Amino acid sequence: MSSSPVLYTFRRCPYAMRARLALVASQTECEVREIRLAAKPDAMLAASPKGTVPVLVQPDGTVLEESLDIMRWALFQADPAHWLDGVKPALIEQNDTTFKYHLDRYKYASRYGTDASHHQEEAVHILQSLETLLSEEAFLQGSRFGLTDAAIAPFVRQFAATDAAWFQELPLPGVQRWLNSFLASPLFEQVMIRYAPWQPEDPPTRLLNAA
Repeated sequence: MSSSPVLYTFRRCPYAMRARLALVASQTECEVREIRLAAKPDAMLAASPKGTVPVLVQPDGTVLEESLDIMRWALFQADPAHWLDGVKPALIEQNDTTFKYHLDRYKYASRYGTDASHHQEEAVHILQSLETLLSEEAFLQGSRFGLTDAAIAPFVRQFAATDAAWFQELPLPGVQRWLNSFLASPLFEQVMIRYAPWQPEDPPTRLLNAA
């Protein structure tokens, strides 16, 4: 068994992305196993039969299979940037329920058989509530980036990327500034490193926060 936690992840998944953000912010070294959604490895399914990422397997065999649980676990180990100061659970809940509902039905309208414009509009209404906060503070959590920002930004990124030119024309300067700052950050760059899909014979050399 690995001496470091093992993270099963998929680079573009916003849930996996926010788990990686917290692991990097907490300086938790872990082995990264990038997966293919069409060919999930048996080792991951044995640890977490539900088959979604992220999954964190600790050296003692303990499994965390929800992104927020992974974020909190990592930051409880170490929180050098004070991400846990002033967390706003209601904003995260809104993101994970209402915003995610409309995001999916906007981005994947053909899959859901939905009216993309309706769900696009509803998602913008939620972003307008974030705009109110970001017109007064640099980040959703206040004067510095925190768990709230990290939990939400990957989903806003996905929404914005669906039609980037249209998104940049929205009257949401605070949200756009906040998102662009996140996308330009060294933290985002580190968690978006590309890895080839993991194979069981691979050595555990792909580590987050490796020296």
